Amino acid sequence: MAELELSVKYETLPNRIGFYAMAALFPIWSLFIPFLLGMVISYLMTNPSAIQNPQITLAILMGLSSVPILGVLCTAFFEDNRLYISKSGVSFPLFMMPFLGFKRNRSWSELTGAGVIRRGIKTTTDEPDQLYLNFKKTMPAAFKISHFDRTKLEQMLLAIELWSSSSVRTPELIDYQDQLHNENKGLGRLSQVDMWEEELSRRFSATSFVPLEPGRKICGGSIEIIRQLAFGGLSAIYLAQQNNKNIVVVKEAVVPSNADAETKSKAAEHFFRESRFLMSLDHPQIAKVLGHFSDEGRDYMLMQYIQGQDLRQLVKQQGRQPELRVVTWALEIAAILEYLHTQSPPVIHRDLTPDNLVSDNNGQVTLIDFGAANQFVGTATGTLVGKQSYISPEQLRGKAGTISDIYSFGGTLHYLLTGEDPVPLAVSHPNAINPNVSMEMDELVADLTRFDESKRLNDLGLITIRLKAIQTRLMRDGEEAAPAGKIGGGQA
Repeated sequence: MAELELSVKYETLPNRIGFYAMAALFPIWSLFIPFLLGMVISYLMTNPSAIQNPQITLAILMGLSSVPILGVLCTAFFEDNRLYISKSGVSFPLFMMPFLGFKRNRSWSELTGAGVIRRGIKTTTDEPDQLYLNFKKTMPAAFKISHFDRTKLEQMLLAIELWSSSSVRTPELIDYQDQLHNENKGLGRLSQVDMWEEELSRRFSATSFVPLEPGRKICGGSIEIIRQLAFGGLSAIYLAQQNNKNIVVVKEAVVPSNADAETKSKAAEHFFRESRFLMSLDHPQIAKVLGHFSDEGRDYMLMQYIQGQDLRQLVKQQGRQPELRVVTWALEIAAILEYLHTQSPPVIHRDLTPDNLVSDNNGQVTLIDFGAANQFVGTATGTLVGKQSYISPEQLRGKAGTISDIYSFGGTLHYLLTGEDPVPLAVSHPNAINPNVSMEMDELVADLTRFDESKRLNDLGLITIRLKAIQTRLMRDGEEAAPAGKIGGGQA
């Protein structure tokens, strides 16, 4: 796992006013005053007799000399509006030093507690006013939550959770972190299509289960749950720590308690057989399955934690992506699918969506979270595996095949090109939403999302050829893929 290095902007009103003021005064302190100082020195050197009082002359010269220096220092002070977070600790902006005992860099071992403050009469679902961090031997460092970018704030809270194991996080902070995570993932605000999808999901889900709480230890105490990343139906995904050092992802699957003994036995056998098979996969852009185990009647798969930002979060932050960058990602995804589909037996991912593709700092994508590992749950209970906007008609009928991943692939490309989820169970045409998408790309996405399996493009070699042709044309026409930027989160 790559080490997290996060830069979080925190811009207060005084800082903003101070920086703009220094920028407005820039011609005076950086140009006029130095010019005036030069003129005075030149005059005094050519007219020594003008120096009547050396002390006053020296004071004037020092005063004029100090103005540019103070201008540079003040500009740097007001411009310093970022927190830098790493595994070793936090580096705070200069203006916060008086609240931190004039110690700018604080290690995680010095953090004793963190929480949020809600002022006035508000419900627990309202936005808190402040985030506070308690450090040893100093007053609390308080931050107005409205001054943070929400995605960066979530990543900052996750860093506190991961690396400040000795500090105490208040229940209010934990609740707010979950609320923020759901908001950044687009949950909680259901459109008409979302509600249709929610109802469809409920019809295919026979029952639910209670996910593990943070702090719960499993696998003989060697794995501690840090937080839930996602859950629903009869499965959940957690961020966890193994042996008090390695960060891992734990995928949990549960067979209903009312299932008969034979069904439970077959389900467990299928899960472990599939887990062992997934452990044999070895591809640099596929999250490694590290192991599997059972604990108190639940089955778990242990997976590699991939540092980066999933493509849904990236699009939410940056908007629809340039076609050339999407084509570059598409070629990588096609290579991943070809590797999976050529295994013996073929591996069907069943949940290829923007949420399960993580982009690292170099912009390369990695596939995470095998929906295939939930196949036995779907067989036993009818649970629908996969997000509805990306599910093919045959997968909806419970007859998923490798061609089903192709449909999800096309839906994912539609989202990256438009910033919008595709309409469920429909042929996708991204050009209808984003006219900048070329007709060649629009036709390819449509061919990948044909409703009829017999008409859907299912040859990954041919898909790659068409993608490379589009890539060549775009590069010839001079289109550039904007830089992906530094990524600060983790897989979710």
